[in-house]
Amino acid sequence: MHGYYTFQSNLEGGHDFHSMSHGESFLAIADTYLTTPGFYCLDEPEAALSFSSSLALIGVLADLAANGSQVLCATHSPLLASLPGAAIYETGEHGIRRTEWDELELVANWKSYLDAPQRYLRHILGS
Repeated sequence: MHGYYTFQSNLEGGHDFHSMSHGESFLAIADTYLTTPGFYCLDEPEAALSFSSSLALIGVLADLAANGSQVLCATHSPLLASLPGAAIYETGEHGIRRTEWDELELVANWKSYLDAPQRYLRHILGS
């Protein structure tokens, strides 16, 4: 991304993505360049994003879909996986299967952790 940000800043009228945080710059790229209909492949686009920025990215992805785009997104984010209308495929020891958001293992894991963090942390922290 650093090289891409440098490339963009060297273009006439280009953006200075280096002056932003990693998450802000990624969201700015999404808002700026993910605007035309097409086929987009995204690999864990939430990696640099906060909770609220992940929600903003859902808005960008929804706008793309509404404009006729297709988005293939690999994610570990239950937020991004919750995009209404998304066809969800889960990979695991079972192979690849189509599923629903509330049946995803990652959703069950996050719900369980948020319900009782100490249940997990005691194994890691030895408490």
